[in-house]
Amino acid sequence: MGRIFVVELDGQAYRCKFCKTHLALSEDLVSRSFHCRHGKAYLFSNTVNVVVGALEERMMLSGLHTVADIFCCCCGQIIGWKYEAAHERSQKYKEGKFVLERARIVDGWNSEFYIDTRPTPTMSDAEDA
Repeated sequence: MGRIFVVELDGQAYRCKFCKTHLALSEDLVSRSFHCRHGKAYLFSNTVNVVVGALEERMMLSGLHTVADIFCCCCGQIIGWKYEAAHERSQKYKEGKFVLERARIVDGWNSEFYIDTRPTPTMSDAEDA
């Protein structure tokens, strides 16, 4: 197969959940309002360290699209898909963009998307004032 060259991104990067390889910069995030089989997903204008699979026609919630699954170049896990073509005019903005499934990525600055909103046990009401 050959040697794999991995791109290390400068800045806040989303990473593969399985092997922590850099995938996309936060500044390339287009939308957080996408959904997939496993829950939420994010739309990016650019990604790195991915392998693009075979093209296929897929019926999505927003209509018929030509897409290709994308895989992490290091561990081979499926991490989302790339929009190659949209068949409806209103969906053309997706062409050439990438969707990363939230359940398969972590962010590079907090390492998870989970935010604990519970009060810290060491803090009492008296210290709050």
